Amino acid sequence: MNKKRLQTGVAYHSNRILTHVVTDMKEIARSGMDIVVHMYTHNDMERHSKVMADIIKATESEGLEVWVDNWGIGGAPGDKCHFLAYHPEAHSYYGDGIMHPYQICLNSPAYRDFVKEWIEKVAAMGGKTVFWDEPLIPSVLVPGTDDYYSCCTCPTCRKKFENRFGKKMPVVMDADVSKFRNDVIVEFHNFITEYASSMGLKNVICFMPYQLGGMTKQTEKEKLLNFDLDSICAMPYVDNVGTDPYWYGKDVNPYEYNYNATKLCLERAEKFGKDHNIWIQGYNAPLGREEEIIEATEGAYDAGARTILSWSFHGGESNDYRSDRPERSWLCTKEAFRRIKDMERDRILEENRRRYRK
Repeated sequence: MNKKRLQTGVAYHSNRILTHVVTDMKEIARSGMDIVVHMYTHNDMERHSKVMADIIKATESEGLEVWVDNWGIGGAPGDKCHFLAYHPEAHSYYGDGIMHPYQICLNSPAYRDFVKEWIEKVAAMGGKTVFWDEPLIPSVLVPGTDDYYSCCTCPTCRKKFENRFGKKMPVVMDADVSKFRNDVIVEFHNFITEYASSMGLKNVICFMPYQLGGMTKQTEKEKLLNFDLDSICAMPYVDNVGTDPYWYGKDVNPYEYNYNATKLCLERAEKFGKDHNIWIQGYNAPLGREEEIIEATEGAYDAGARTILSWSFHGGESNDYRSDRPERSWLCTKEAFRRIKDMERDRILEENRRRYRK
Protein backbone atom coordinates (compact mmCIF):
# COMPACT_ATOMS: atom_id res chain seq x y z
CA MET A 1 0.00 0.00 0.00
CA ASN A 2 1.33 3.42 -0.95
CA LYS A 3 1.41 5.26 2.39
CA LYS A 4 2.68 8.58 1.08
CA ARG A 5 0.04 11.31 1.11
CA LEU A 6 -0.69 12.76 -2.32
CA GLN A 7 0.60 16.31 -2.67
CA THR A 8 0.18 18.70 -5.56
CA GLY A 9 1.79 22.04 -6.17
CA VAL A 10 2.85 24.74 -8.59
CA ALA A 11 5.80 26.96 -9.48
CA TYR A 12 5.21 30.67 -8.93
CA HIS A 13 7.42 33.44 -10.25
CA SER A 14 7.80 36.88 -11.83
CA ASN A 15 5.54 38.63 -9.31
CA ARG A 16 6.92 40.44 -6.27
CA ILE A 17 3.90 42.59 -5.42
CA LEU A 18 2.85 41.17 -2.07
CA THR A 19 -0.82 42.15 -2.36
CA HIS A 20 -1.17 40.10 -5.55
CA VAL A 21 0.93 37.26 -4.13
CA VAL A 22 -1.46 36.93 -1.19
CA THR A 23 -4.43 36.73 -3.54
CA ASP A 24 -2.71 34.08 -5.66
CA MET A 25 -1.67 31.99 -2.65
CA LYS A 26 -5.27 31.96 -1.48
CA GLU A 27 -6.37 30.72 -4.91
CA ILE A 28 -3.73 27.98 -4.87
CA ALA A 29 -4.82 26.90 -1.39
CA ARG A 30 -8.51 26.92 -2.37
CA SER A 31 -7.61 24.69 -5.32
CA GLY A 32 -6.45 22.03 -2.86
CA MET A 33 -2.74 22.26 -3.66
CA ASP A 34 -0.06 21.73 -1.05
CA ILE A 35 3.27 23.12 -2.30
CA VAL A 36 4.43 26.35 -3.94
CA VAL A 37 7.87 26.57 -5.53
CA HIS A 38 9.13 30.16 -5.42
CA MET A 39 12.02 31.34 -7.60
CA TYR A 40 14.83 33.19 -5.81
CA THR A 41 17.04 34.73 -8.46
CA HIS A 42 20.21 36.81 -8.16
CA ASN A 43 18.08 39.88 -8.84
CA ASP A 44 15.81 38.82 -5.96
CA MET A 45 18.85 38.58 -3.70
CA GLU A 46 19.76 42.18 -4.45
CA ARG A 47 16.32 43.75 -4.64
CA HIS A 48 13.67 41.51 -3.08
CA SER A 49 15.07 39.55 -0.13
CA LYS A 50 12.77 41.26 2.40
CA VAL A 51 9.84 40.88 0.02
CA MET A 52 10.67 37.21 -0.50
CA ALA A 53 10.65 36.67 3.27
CA ASP A 54 7.14 38.18 3.31
CA ILE A 55 6.12 36.00 0.35
CA ILE A 56 7.27 32.86 2.14
CA LYS A 57 5.29 33.87 5.24
CA ALA A 58 2.21 34.65 3.13
CA THR A 59 2.48 31.26 1.44
CA GLU A 60 2.89 29.33 4.66
CA SER A 61 0.02 31.25 6.26
CA GLU A 62 -2.26 29.54 3.73
CA GLY A 63 -1.01 26.14 4.88
CA LEU A 64 1.21 25.71 1.83
CA GLU A 65 4.69 24.21 1.91
CA VAL A 66 7.43 26.33 0.27
CA TRP A 67 10.33 25.18 -1.90
CA VAL A 68 12.88 27.79 -3.03
CA ASP A 69 14.22 27.37 -6.59
CA ASN A 70 17.77 28.35 -7.65
CA TRP A 71 16.40 29.55 -10.99
CA GLY A 72 19.07 31.09 -13.23
CA ILE A 73 21.64 31.89 -10.56
CA GLY A 74 24.28 30.02 -12.55
CA GLY A 75 22.71 29.90 -16.01
CA ALA A 76 20.70 26.81 -16.95
CA PRO A 77 17.84 26.19 -16.38
CA GLY A 78 17.53 29.95 -16.78
CA ASP A 79 18.61 31.82 -19.89
CA LYS A 80 20.63 34.56 -18.18
CA CYS A 81 23.16 34.71 -15.33
CA HIS A 82 23.33 37.97 -13.40
CA PHE A 83 26.34 36.66 -11.46
CA LEU A 84 28.56 36.72 -14.57
CA ALA A 85 28.26 40.51 -14.78
CA TYR A 86 30.31 40.59 -11.57
CA HIS A 87 32.54 37.61 -12.33
CA PRO A 88 33.12 37.27 -16.09
CA GLU A 89 36.06 34.96 -15.36
CA ALA A 90 33.51 32.35 -14.21
CA HIS A 91 32.10 31.82 -17.72
CA SER A 92 31.99 28.29 -19.06
CA TYR A 93 33.77 27.59 -22.37
CA TYR A 94 33.44 25.01 -25.13
CA GLY A 95 36.33 23.07 -26.62
CA ASP A 96 36.51 25.37 -29.64
CA GLY A 97 37.26 28.30 -27.35
CA ILE A 98 33.77 29.83 -27.64
CA MET A 99 32.43 31.25 -24.39
CA HIS A 100 28.99 30.14 -23.28
CA PRO A 101 26.95 33.36 -23.08
CA TYR A 102 25.28 32.69 -19.72
CA GLN A 103 26.56 29.45 -18.17
CA ILE A 104 28.93 29.52 -15.21
CA CYS A 105 31.69 27.00 -14.54
CA LEU A 106 30.81 24.82 -11.57
CA ASN A 107 34.49 24.82 -10.56
CA SER A 108 34.57 28.59 -10.19
CA PRO A 109 35.62 29.45 -6.59
CA ALA A 110 33.73 32.75 -6.80
CA TYR A 111 30.55 30.97 -7.87
CA ARG A 112 30.81 28.46 -5.05
CA ASP A 113 31.13 31.29 -2.55
CA PHE A 114 28.10 32.91 -4.17
CA VAL A 115 26.02 29.74 -3.90
CA LYS A 116 26.86 29.54 -0.20
CA GLU A 117 25.67 33.13 0.19
CA TRP A 118 22.48 32.25 -1.72
CA ILE A 119 21.81 29.31 0.60
CA GLU A 120 22.41 31.46 3.67
CA LYS A 121 19.90 34.04 2.42
CA VAL A 122 17.32 31.34 1.70
CA ALA A 123 17.63 30.16 5.30
CA ALA A 124 17.58 33.72 6.66
CA MET A 125 14.33 34.59 4.87
CA GLY A 126 12.58 31.53 6.27
CA GLY A 127 13.11 28.93 3.57
CA LYS A 128 13.07 25.31 4.64
CA THR A 129 13.53 23.42 1.36
CA VAL A 130 15.80 24.16 -1.60
CA PHE A 131 14.80 23.00 -5.08
CA TRP A 132 17.93 22.40 -7.20
CA ASP A 133 16.55 22.70 -10.71
CA GLU A 134 17.86 20.63 -13.66
CA PRO A 135 21.62 20.23 -13.03
CA LEU A 136 23.47 20.64 -16.30
CA ILE A 137 26.78 21.32 -18.02
CA PRO A 138 25.67 22.33 -21.54
CA SER A 139 27.24 20.69 -24.59
CA VAL A 140 27.06 21.42 -28.30
CA LEU A 141 27.81 19.42 -31.43
CA VAL A 142 30.86 20.02 -33.55
CA PRO A 143 29.34 21.39 -36.81
CA GLY A 144 28.84 18.72 -39.45
CA THR A 145 29.61 15.82 -37.09
CA ASP A 146 28.02 13.78 -34.32
CA ASP A 147 30.86 14.66 -31.94
CA TYR A 148 30.47 17.03 -29.00
CA TYR A 149 32.83 19.77 -28.01
CA SER A 150 34.46 19.37 -24.62
CA CYS A 151 32.98 21.56 -21.88
CA CYS A 152 33.82 23.24 -19.61
CA THR A 153 37.25 24.18 -20.94
CA CYS A 154 37.94 27.33 -18.92
CA PRO A 155 41.47 27.69 -17.48
CA THR A 156 40.38 26.29 -14.11
CA CYS A 157 38.88 23.16 -15.66
CA ARG A 158 41.78 22.68 -18.08
CA LYS A 159 44.26 22.73 -15.21
CA LYS A 160 42.20 20.32 -13.10
CA PHE A 161 41.80 17.99 -16.07
CA GLU A 162 45.51 18.02 -16.92
CA ASN A 163 46.49 17.33 -13.32
CA ARG A 164 44.12 14.39 -13.16
CA PHE A 165 44.55 12.75 -16.55
CA GLY A 166 48.09 13.80 -17.43
CA LYS A 167 47.12 15.27 -20.79
CA LYS A 168 45.64 18.43 -22.21
CA MET A 169 41.87 18.56 -22.42
CA PRO A 170 40.92 17.68 -26.01
CA VAL A 171 38.78 19.93 -28.20
CA VAL A 172 36.30 17.10 -28.79
CA MET A 173 34.78 15.19 -25.91
CA ASP A 174 36.16 11.75 -25.15
CA ALA A 175 35.64 9.27 -22.30
CA ASP A 176 38.07 11.15 -20.03
CA VAL A 177 36.26 14.47 -20.53
CA SER A 178 32.94 12.70 -19.92
CA LYS A 179 34.28 11.28 -16.66
CA PHE A 180 35.64 14.70 -15.66
CA ARG A 181 32.28 16.42 -16.36
CA ASN A 182 30.44 13.77 -14.37
CA ASP A 183 32.71 14.12 -11.37
CA VAL A 184 32.46 17.93 -11.45
CA ILE A 185 28.67 17.93 -11.34
CA VAL A 186 28.53 15.19 -8.68
CA GLU A 187 31.11 16.92 -6.49
CA PHE A 188 29.40 20.29 -6.91
CA HIS A 189 26.01 18.96 -5.85
CA ASN A 190 27.51 17.15 -2.91
CA PHE A 191 29.05 20.48 -1.88
CA ILE A 192 25.84 22.53 -2.20
CA THR A 193 23.49 19.96 -0.66
CA GLU A 194 25.83 19.42 2.29
CA TYR A 195 26.04 23.16 2.89
CA ALA A 196 22.27 23.58 2.60
CA SER A 197 21.76 20.73 5.04
CA SER A 198 24.18 22.38 7.47
CA MET A 199 21.89 25.44 7.36
CA GLY A 200 18.89 23.28 8.29
CA LEU A 201 17.45 23.05 4.76
CA LYS A 202 16.06 20.04 2.93
CA ASN A 203 17.34 19.37 -0.60
CA VAL A 204 15.07 18.53 -3.54
CA ILE A 205 16.57 17.95 -6.98
CA CYS A 206 14.98 17.57 -10.42
CA PHE A 207 16.58 15.89 -13.44
CA MET A 208 15.51 16.18 -17.05
CA PRO A 209 13.91 13.00 -18.44
CA TYR A 210 16.72 12.17 -20.87
CA GLN A 211 19.15 12.20 -17.95
CA LEU A 212 17.29 9.32 -16.32
CA GLY A 213 18.21 6.96 -19.15
CA GLY A 214 15.77 4.61 -20.83
CA MET A 215 13.54 7.32 -22.31
CA THR A 216 15.26 7.35 -25.71
CA LYS A 217 17.95 5.36 -27.46
CA GLN A 218 21.36 7.01 -27.29
CA THR A 219 24.38 6.72 -29.54
CA GLU A 220 27.74 5.99 -27.94
CA LYS A 221 28.70 9.66 -28.34
CA GLU A 222 25.43 10.84 -26.79
CA LYS A 223 26.15 8.59 -23.81
CA LEU A 224 29.25 10.70 -23.14
CA LEU A 225 26.87 13.47 -22.05
CA ASN A 226 25.28 11.38 -19.31
CA PHE A 227 25.82 11.99 -15.62
CA ASP A 228 26.01 9.38 -12.89
CA LEU A 229 22.69 10.25 -11.33
CA ASP A 230 22.99 7.35 -8.89
CA SER A 231 25.91 9.14 -7.24
CA ILE A 232 23.76 12.25 -6.75
CA CYS A 233 20.71 10.32 -5.58
CA ALA A 234 22.84 8.41 -3.09
CA MET A 235 24.11 11.60 -1.43
CA PRO A 236 23.14 11.71 2.24
CA TYR A 237 22.02 15.33 1.96
CA VAL A 238 19.64 14.78 -1.00
CA ASP A 239 16.14 14.19 0.32
CA ASN A 240 14.01 14.13 -2.83
CA VAL A 241 14.67 13.39 -6.52
CA GLY A 242 12.41 14.09 -9.47
CA THR A 243 11.96 14.74 -13.15
CA ASP A 244 10.01 17.02 -15.48
CA PRO A 245 8.65 15.11 -18.51
CA TYR A 246 7.39 18.10 -20.52
CA TRP A 247 5.86 16.92 -23.77
CA TYR A 248 4.62 19.93 -25.76
CA GLY A 249 6.89 20.17 -28.78
CA LYS A 250 7.60 16.42 -28.77
CA ASP A 251 5.86 13.78 -30.87
CA VAL A 252 4.71 11.72 -27.88
CA ASN A 253 1.54 10.68 -26.13
CA PRO A 254 1.37 12.83 -22.95
CA TYR A 255 -0.03 10.04 -20.77
CA GLU A 256 2.54 7.48 -21.94
CA TYR A 257 5.47 9.90 -21.79
CA ASN A 258 4.71 11.01 -18.24
CA TYR A 259 3.92 7.47 -17.12
CA ASN A 260 7.26 6.11 -18.40
CA ALA A 261 9.36 8.99 -17.05
CA THR A 262 7.65 8.74 -13.67
CA LYS A 263 8.34 5.00 -13.47
CA LEU A 264 12.04 5.56 -14.16
CA CYS A 265 12.22 8.35 -11.59
CA LEU A 266 10.41 6.38 -8.89
CA GLU A 267 12.66 3.38 -9.45
CA ARG A 268 15.70 5.54 -8.75
CA ALA A 269 14.05 7.28 -5.78
CA GLU A 270 13.04 3.97 -4.22
CA LYS A 271 16.49 2.48 -4.87
CA PHE A 272 18.07 5.14 -2.67
CA GLY A 273 15.23 5.61 -0.20
CA LYS A 274 14.40 9.14 -1.36
CA ASP A 275 11.15 11.01 -1.74
CA HIS A 276 10.17 12.11 -5.27
CA ASN A 277 8.77 15.00 -7.32
CA ILE A 278 7.16 14.85 -10.78
CA TRP A 279 6.45 17.94 -12.88
CA ILE A 280 3.58 18.46 -15.32
CA GLN A 281 3.90 20.99 -18.12
CA GLY A 282 1.35 23.73 -17.59
CA TYR A 283 2.99 26.31 -19.86
CA ASN A 284 3.45 26.65 -23.63
CA ALA A 285 0.27 24.66 -24.28
CA PRO A 286 -0.84 25.17 -27.90
CA LEU A 287 -4.36 26.34 -28.58
CA GLY A 288 -6.78 23.44 -28.26
CA ARG A 289 -4.37 21.04 -26.56
CA GLU A 290 -4.82 22.13 -22.94
CA GLU A 291 -6.67 18.91 -22.04
CA GLU A 292 -3.39 17.04 -22.43
CA ILE A 293 -2.42 18.49 -19.05
CA ILE A 294 -5.08 16.25 -17.50
CA GLU A 295 -3.87 13.20 -19.44
CA ALA A 296 -0.25 13.77 -18.45
CA THR A 297 -1.16 14.24 -14.79
CA GLU A 298 -3.10 11.00 -14.74
CA GLY A 299 -0.14 9.23 -16.36
CA ALA A 300 2.16 10.38 -13.57
CA TYR A 301 -0.38 9.44 -10.90
CA ASP A 302 -1.01 5.99 -12.38
CA ALA A 303 2.74 5.35 -12.45
CA GLY A 304 2.84 5.91 -8.70
CA ALA A 305 3.76 9.58 -8.28
CA ARG A 306 2.43 11.13 -5.09
CA THR A 307 4.16 14.52 -5.30
CA ILE A 308 3.02 16.10 -8.55
CA LEU A 309 3.59 19.74 -9.44
CA SER A 310 2.90 22.08 -12.34
CA TRP A 311 5.24 24.49 -14.07
CA SER A 312 3.77 27.03 -13.79
CA PHE A 313 1.08 29.22 -12.16
CA HIS A 314 -1.71 30.40 -14.44
CA GLY A 315 -0.36 28.71 -17.56
CA GLY A 316 2.96 30.58 -17.38
CA GLU A 317 1.16 33.83 -18.18
CA SER A 318 3.94 36.02 -16.75
CA ASN A 319 6.51 34.64 -19.22
CA ASP A 320 7.01 34.63 -22.97
CA TYR A 321 6.60 30.84 -22.89
CA ARG A 322 3.03 31.23 -21.66
CA SER A 323 0.31 29.00 -23.05
CA ASP A 324 -1.76 30.26 -25.94
CA ARG A 325 -4.69 30.37 -23.51
CA PRO A 326 -3.15 30.68 -20.03
CA GLU A 327 -6.51 30.74 -18.25
CA ARG A 328 -7.58 27.53 -19.98
CA SER A 329 -4.25 25.84 -19.13
CA TRP A 330 -4.61 26.86 -15.50
CA LEU A 331 -8.18 25.56 -15.34
CA CYS A 332 -7.01 22.24 -16.78
CA THR A 333 -4.16 22.10 -14.25
CA LYS A 334 -6.54 22.64 -11.34
CA GLU A 335 -8.96 20.09 -12.77
CA ALA A 336 -6.15 17.57 -13.26
CA PHE A 337 -5.07 17.92 -9.64
CA ARG A 338 -8.67 17.76 -8.40
CA ARG A 339 -9.20 14.52 -10.35
CA ILE A 340 -6.15 12.76 -8.94
CA LYS A 341 -7.04 13.92 -5.42
CA ASP A 342 -10.45 12.29 -5.94
CA MET A 343 -8.78 9.17 -7.32
CA GLU A 344 -6.55 9.00 -4.26
CA ARG A 345 -9.52 9.38 -1.91
CA ASP A 346 -11.33 6.58 -3.74
CA ARG A 347 -8.22 4.38 -3.61
CA ILE A 348 -7.82 4.89 0.14
CA LEU A 349 -11.54 4.32 0.73
CA GLU A 350 -11.45 1.05 -1.21
CA GLU A 351 -8.40 -0.12 0.73
CA ASN A 352 -10.13 0.71 4.01
CA ARG A 353 -13.28 -1.11 2.94
CA ARG A 354 -11.34 -4.22 1.97
CA ARG A 355 -9.38 -4.16 5.20
CA TYR A 356 -11.98 -3.19 7.79
CA ARG A 357 -15.49 -3.96 6.52
CA LYS A 358 -16.90 -7.20 7.75
